[in-house]
Amino acid sequence: MANHKSALKRIRSNNAKKLRNKYQHKTTRTFIKRLRSSTDKMEAQELFKTVASMIDKLAKRNIIHKNKAANNKSSLQKFVNAL
Repeated sequence: MANHKSALKRIRSNNAKKLRNKYQHKTTRTFIKRLRSSTDKMEAQELFKTVASMIDKLAKRNIIHKNKAANNKSSLQKFVNAL
């Protein structure tokens, strides 16, 4: 267990950040599943804009790797175009 006051605060702040990152990542995955299950092209195009933005934010905040973000966006764009 940490002894210094600053170390205790760091533990608290790290836990808060971990929960926030986990929530954002899970929310994005849910939106990706919703996009993949859609059958209407217009709806999928609108949803893709939202999902792409969410993926970019995750990559910007280093929650996911930038290459993974690019791969996800690319595969989702192919899916939307194929509808």
